[in-house]
Amino acid sequence: MAIALPTLHEGPVTLRPIRLRDDRILDRSLMENRSWLRTWEATSPYAPMSFDTRSSIRSLLAHSRAGSGLPFVVEYQGELAGQLNVSSITWGSLSSATIGYWVGEEFAGKAITPTAVALATDYCFGQLGLHRMEICIRPENVPSLRVVEKLGFRYEGLRRRYIHINGDWRDHFCFGLVAEEVRQGVLNRWQSGRVPVDAARVTDADRAAAAQPLPVSDR
Repeated sequence: MAIALPTLHEGPVTLRPIRLRDDRILDRSLMENRSWLRTWEATSPYAPMSFDTRSSIRSLLAHSRAGSGLPFVVEYQGELAGQLNVSSITWGSLSSATIGYWVGEEFAGKAITPTAVALATDYCFGQLGLHRMEICIRPENVPSLRVVEKLGFRYEGLRRRYIHINGDWRDHFCFGLVAEEVRQGVLNRWQSGRVPVDAARVTDADRAAAAQPLPVSDR
């Protein structure tokens, strides 16, 4: 089931469908922000990954046509600022999806990411009829942790060695929202100051666990 890709706006922030002709400007932005983004980039545990922006866009659009993804470009005041992808969309009894994103270093601190995440989440709940949205974040990624704190994504637990990032399996904190929690909308709840206090607070036990390597059996 192909999903229609909308264009979503809030103030100076726009989420629009990614296009093949975005490859050059995205490639340039990714290169300029290489040191800023490398720590959080997905890698392969099996072989070195060669990244081709145009091929990546084609893959994202194929997932959209298959009904399993929503690939967006994030713009700020009309300028490309980053990407946001709704991925792993599952329909039926689960009706869930995962959100991932990045913005260039020069756009950090402008409330772009929480606005984009709120827009995408509201669309998935209100227009697509999904029930649950998830964001998984490395414990060291303080800016991303601030995003879920601002929007009130609820902390759900520690996933040990969950995703291969920057050359190794990395722990992630998992945060989720279900549609019943935000009937008034994620963006509206945030802007009106009604986000529950400490919804995204990570437990001390999980912070301590994430600070320690997971014991690996030699048997």
